[in-house]
Amino acid sequence: MPEAEIGIFGGSGFYSLLEGAEEVTIETPYGAPSSSVMLGEIAGRKVGFMARHGLKHQHPAHAVNYRANVWAMKSLGVTRIIGPGACGSLQKEIAPGHFVVLDQWIDRTNARKDTYYDGPITTHISAAEPYCPELRSIVVDTLDGLGYTYHKTGTQVVIQGPRFSTIAESRWFSGQGWHTIGMTQYPESMLAKELDMCYTGIALVTDYDAGLEDDPDLEAVTAGDVLEVFHQNIERVKQLIHKLVPAISETRACDCESSKARGRFL
Repeated sequence: MPEAEIGIFGGSGFYSLLEGAEEVTIETPYGAPSSSVMLGEIAGRKVGFMARHGLKHQHPAHAVNYRANVWAMKSLGVTRIIGPGACGSLQKEIAPGHFVVLDQWIDRTNARKDTYYDGPITTHISAAEPYCPELRSIVVDTLDGLGYTYHKTGTQVVIQGPRFSTIAESRWFSGQGWHTIGMTQYPESMLAKELDMCYTGIALVTDYDAGLEDDPDLEAVTAGDVLEVFHQNIERVKQLIHKLVPAISETRACDCESSKARGRFL
């Protein structure tokens, strides 16, 4: 089996990240992953990339086989996962084009396969800090160096999809002080934690969510605006990852690799 140390989940537009990449198909105990893994190098570091929605975006967020995807990365030897994802903003100060380095999420999904511990062994893993603090810090430092507009912390509401929120739901989320809204951070980040991998979630804001769209202080966002910001963010994320990967230490100073040891067995 080929190896990688850093894994990246994202859209098919990120394939050009890896020059001369090798395509690897992986079988898992949880079924087929969303796509094959593209293996290559960035600054001499072995990196694996997977399109979480499939090569043709054929797997909507609620139907992604997150367990197979994360397991596939683990089987390659990956210890760190970078998880960028497009999202909507729930707060005025977080504008389209901004990045948010997530530190918390609110799970509003349902019926997703979200654990490797279905029994007979039961393990309770702490989700108090769902993202690796060491990896988050490296992302923040890298974004500082690139000069992008970003927010050092943020809570993402993860909704089931494939539908977007109603205005009432969106205003509720915004009123709670939560920052962005997306569909894939859960259970992807938690499954990585169950397998003792570090995970960092990077929210790429493309638009204001429904509850903010009619705010008179904000300009209305059109479909064309969203598409333009999306493509701009793809290029920015590529630049970010090429700076981020070599900045990641080969040894871990966090305690993510002992997350199972901190669990309670009942």
